[in-house]
Amino acid sequence: MTVSPMQKMSIRVRGLLNDCRGIAAVEFAVIVPIMLVMFFGVVEFSSAIAVYRKATLVARTLSDLTSQMKDSVADADLTSFGQTAKAILTPYAATPLSASITELYVEPTTLVAKVQWSKALAIDSAGNVTLGASAHNVKDVVAIPPTLKIGGTYLIWSEVGYTYKPAVGYVMAPAGVPLGDSAFTRPRQSVCVDYPAPVAPAVACTPAT
Repeated sequence: MTVSPMQKMSIRVRGLLNDCRGIAAVEFAVIVPIMLVMFFGVVEFSSAIAVYRKATLVARTLSDLTSQMKDSVADADLTSFGQTAKAILTPYAATPLSASITELYVEPTTLVAKVQWSKALAIDSAGNVTLGASAHNVKDVVAIPPTLKIGGTYLIWSEVGYTYKPAVGYVMAPAGVPLGDSAFTRPRQSVCVDYPAPVAPAVACTPAT
């Protein structure tokens, strides 16, 4: 029986449609990119969340340690607090960390919180804690939560900034994602915490109103 060219073409097309060889390779090529994006995305976002929680813990720790000082705090104390912050961030690099510790005074009549003193600290590429200039100017007004507006009281306010740089950068920004948090605590062993320590006969914690 003679088979026409059209019949031959039809047979070949049907054979091609029924041929399942290589289907697994095609599915693999389609699914793998999606799976890789999901995998790296989960890894990067999980690490970012972990770093954010550590940044929150650093903010709370800096504020808490300062509030536990009696009467005053010195540069050596602040440097030690920075070393504690570096340890909290382990195993993540502490190099992008920047922080500040500030004392606020809540005015009795207006309930406005003003800066009494402020100090910035950072960790350099060698892992050393360095103290910088004032993070805020004295008498600057700072917005605080309504529940903390108690006239005539002092607050220790800490701020932390950290740039999370993903190891792969496949999903999140390779340049880094800025993270940060802040915390407020009240002095525990004294009414206020001076910086630097007042020299007699100066009065400790004279409000800079």
